Amino acid sequence: MNTLLRRLGNSINAFRPAEGPPPQTLMPFFRWSLSGSWPMLWLAFIVSGIAGAMEVVSALILGWVIDTALASGPTTFFTENLSLLIWAVVFYIILRPLTFAASSATNSIVVGANVLPLVLSRLHRWTLGQAVTFFDNDFAGRIAQKQMQAARAVTDVATEMINTVAFALASVIGSVIYLVAIDARIALALAGWLVAYIWLIRFFLPKVKVNSAARASSRAMVSGQVVDTITNIKTVKLFAHAAYEDRVALDAMEVFRDKSLDFGVISTWFRYALMTLAGILPVILIGGALWMWSVGSATPGEIAAAGAISLRIAQMSGWVSFTLMSIYTSIGEVEDGMKTLAVPHVLADAPGAVDLARVKGEIRFDHVTFGYGHGRAGVRGIDLTIRPGEKLGIVGASGAGKSTLVSLLLRLYDAEQGKVLFDGQDVRQVTQESLRRQIGMVTQETAMFNRSARDNILYGRPGASQAELEAAAKAAEADEFIAQMQDHQGRQGYDAYLGERGVKLSGGQRQRIALARTFLKDAPILVLDEATSALDSEVEASIQQALGRVMQGKTVLAIAHRLSTIVAMDRIVVLDQGQIVEEGNHESLLAKGGLYARYWARQSGGFLGVEEEAAE
Repeated sequence: MNTLLRRLGNSINAFRPAEGPPPQTLMPFFRWSLSGSWPMLWLAFIVSGIAGAMEVVSALILGWVIDTALASGPTTFFTENLSLLIWAVVFYIILRPLTFAASSATNSIVVGANVLPLVLSRLHRWTLGQAVTFFDNDFAGRIAQKQMQAARAVTDVATEMINTVAFALASVIGSVIYLVAIDARIALALAGWLVAYIWLIRFFLPKVKVNSAARASSRAMVSGQVVDTITNIKTVKLFAHAAYEDRVALDAMEVFRDKSLDFGVISTWFRYALMTLAGILPVILIGGALWMWSVGSATPGEIAAAGAISLRIAQMSGWVSFTLMSIYTSIGEVEDGMKTLAVPHVLADAPGAVDLARVKGEIRFDHVTFGYGHGRAGVRGIDLTIRPGEKLGIVGASGAGKSTLVSLLLRLYDAEQGKVLFDGQDVRQVTQESLRRQIGMVTQETAMFNRSARDNILYGRPGASQAELEAAAKAAEADEFIAQMQDHQGRQGYDAYLGERGVKLSGGQRQRIALARTFLKDAPILVLDEATSALDSEVEASIQQALGRVMQGKTVLAIAHRLSTIVAMDRIVVLDQGQIVEEGNHESLLAKGGLYARYWARQSGGFLGVEEEAAE
């Protein structure tokens, strides 16, 4: 049976990709989120409705039994009505439990277990496709909170619509049909009560939704603020700002508390009004049925059935009102999440973009211009060709455009004018993923995942064998310290975790892990962005040897403030205010006596220092 239920749980593909971008309006967003699951959602809705109808059948059977008992008398009741009693027992012990079990299975196994990962995977996949500016402009924790919030809220709406709305709707419709059979005037009284009930819901629930969205937004801000503090905990401690960060967090929490109070107030009035209305229903239905009995138009069994129905609907009205409030709360959270997550990609693959096959390594910046806006520097009119296998050094003061060139190469931004070409192919006409697979990169601040050393190195090529992994670590001179590693849970060697952003490693160790990852990736183009500037001279010398090995046979772009690291490059270009002002090898640039020569003469400890920036 458990195997059968698990198979039932596979009736929705929980990780099926969505078609197209997420819409920015509510109902289309729900359709996008739940696409592919609608047949099973409707099935669960129908089964829940059948379970709701069983409540009316229960009251109906109760009325039949009472009327039959009164008509037969105690001496002949069991002998004359055995078949009715058997059917009643079968209904209450077998049919009704099986119907409710089926409803529970479709709702909790089919829908509940699959819709959350379905929606979350789609939102996460869409978010991963956003440009880096999307993440630069927000808290990482807030984005993660919005993904989970929106996915959970969509799931809650779907499950509650099935579990409650379908159930309640079938119960009410069945109740109206039964009461019409007794007397249309009683059914009319129930219809009038339903009108008042719906009006009350329409009055309160929009207010609930607005307050819910405000509460969800403030809650996400608290998460973002706390995650931001924890992520930068070393800086907090080094600057002795625990009290300051506590105050910032408390300010965000105070806003969340205020929004929660607003939500609580409107929720309290809503529940009070609905409970008052729910108390009126038994008075109307039971009183009406008694009056009909007093004039001979209703039987005692019908009075009992009407009483059971009225009490059930009255109880259900509180349950339904609470659920509807929850649904509107979730809708508010969905709308709030949409504002953050359902935004278009500003840097998308072109229609018909193709995968870029492995390149020979020629790179060309064809009269490229790009600026960040608001007066921020970029590059202007860059015309530069890098031959396959050439080692190019890039020099310039901060803001000269060095990192912008690399960002355009990786297509983190698109050139405003001109083209960036790989082997003559415009990077805007190929997929971003295939483009970045052609480039290996080592930066000053190497990014590490809080995963094992093995996982971090295999990020370069996840399918690599253990032998290839160890060979890459050895080439990067990382194998010795990895073998000695042990984390707080006792995992050792390649299985040891590195901590968030690799905090358990020294700078040199992080660089060696990054080099091993790059070795394993074996991309034809290598970018070194200040790869050794944060290291001491002895560690740098060791890393430079490993870099020499990883650069063999590749096209290399090396950004450096420490000029000694690029002396041996085939060619060096000097950027100033977004333009190439000099190029050549080290000796020819020194002979020119220009900007590069001034940098070389003035550098302190091998760095391009602040004095050079001020001089320019």
